[in-house]
Amino acid sequence: MSFAGGQTLTATPLYEYTHHNRAVKDAARKCIYAGKEERHQHYKKLLQLTRKSRKVLIEATVTLANARQQGQCLLADDADKWQADVDHLLPLVDAVISQTERRVFKGEKVPAQEKVVSLYEPHTDIIVKDRRQVQYGHKLNLVQGKSRLILDLVIEEGNPADSDRFIPMMERQKEIYGRVPRQTSGDGGYACRANLEKAKAMGISDVAFNKKRGLEVEEMTKSQYVYKTLFRFRAGIEAGISWLKRCFGLSRCHCKGSERFDSHCWLSVVCYNLVILARHPAPS
Repeated sequence: MSFAGGQTLTATPLYEYTHHNRAVKDAARKCIYAGKEERHQHYKKLLQLTRKSRKVLIEATVTLANARQQGQCLLADDADKWQADVDHLLPLVDAVISQTERRVFKGEKVPAQEKVVSLYEPHTDIIVKDRRQVQYGHKLNLVQGKSRLILDLVIEEGNPADSDRFIPMMERQKEIYGRVPRQTSGDGGYACRANLEKAKAMGISDVAFNKKRGLEVEEMTKSQYVYKTLFRFRAGIEAGISWLKRCFGLSRCHCKGSERFDSHCWLSVVCYNLVILARHPAPS
């Protein structure tokens, strides 16, 4: 963290600040590679440096507030912006300190929705990908139709299980289009007997999951042929998702803030759909 920007708001710096970048990077690197007992010592060093920077920041706000009252502050608008950044940053720093103490020193399991994983993008969620590397961002649920158009997009909060989101996505289809799809094919993460039974009760005749997870083909679809057809359709959806990531910017968002993140995702989907419509042959 660097709070030195406040020093430029007056003709002469009114407070001293050391950024500790090298010490912080060294302690963070040691936390990654050290054993459990040694890691605690390095985390203590990180918290010590963080609290020291936090203390200087609070003192700087008081010093600059006094300077503004005495007319020593050069740029009032920049000072307001700096103070707004401080007011936004301080609660996040406190949350990081709290979750570190709870998780590392007290051995608590901090819920994912309570964790702050980014000071710059606090809305970021932790996305667990089985045994693969943990990813950060937001989980998206997409619905694609036979036309290859994206029919719906839901940007999830937290990291809900895929199996918990299948029926709500089908209910959204009914709410948007007035009926549920006649057939549907989903990723293996959505597969479970409860989802299959609820989908059938809603009026969906064929429900094909990529992974069966104890379900029989005859339970999901009317025949093996229908299951294979829907299975191949889902494989085509993966190609569409890959296209969204590679060509329409859905793999990474450079915009700041949750609202801009949502807008970025929806804009990617809209652009994708426009290209699909443009490539569709005109009616004869």
